[in-house]
Amino acid sequence: MREGLIKRISRLISASANAVVDSVESATPQLVMEQAIREIDDAVADVREQLGKVEAAKYLNSKALNEENNRHSALAGQIEVAVKESRDDLAEAAIAKQMDIEAQLPVLEKAIAENDSEMQELNAYISALQGKKREMREQLKEFVKANEHITNGVTDNGHGSSRKTETQVEQATDAFDRVLERAGVHTSKSSADASKLAELEELARNNRIKERLAKLKSEA
Repeated sequence: MREGLIKRISRLISASANAVVDSVESATPQLVMEQAIREIDDAVADVREQLGKVEAAKYLNSKALNEENNRHSALAGQIEVAVKESRDDLAEAAIAKQMDIEAQLPVLEKAIAENDSEMQELNAYISALQGKKREMREQLKEFVKANEHITNGVTDNGHGSSRKTETQVEQATDAFDRVLERAGVHTSKSSADASKLAELEELARNNRIKERLAKLKSEA
């Protein structure tokens, strides 16, 4: 993978979520988040493109390995016939071909192993970037809620401030949801199907968390 893309992904993943919130103080929240999310989406697209290239390379290497193994087997049969016919010259030629193939097999096997390793790495980057996007969305939601209390305060009896403030917060939240939808992140308002898919993804993620916890407990 290109070194520039690795650095870009590392920067996006390691960036403090608070830095994004801090930048909102001097800019329109939805514009700041739109740019940040777009950058993550662009990075995911680049990683997926690279993943496609590696998958194609693995396919070609696997195909070549299979073909060379078949050639090696076919030559073995030809050598057996040549020996029975006392054609040492033909047998030696076939054996020489086999030796050439045997020299190439480890190279192809290593290339496939490297393809597998890179595919795992690329998939891990995609998961990390998607996790960062979820984190950024949650951070902005927290910011909107905190901004409501900081700007207008909360009365002693626990009721919120004026209806005007509530309307402003609702508008800010709606604007952010629209930004997320344009950036490819489904919100609760997008559609019933999107909501179900999001719920399914969260359920699968929670199951993986529980499985990891169970494994740690069993190893303790």
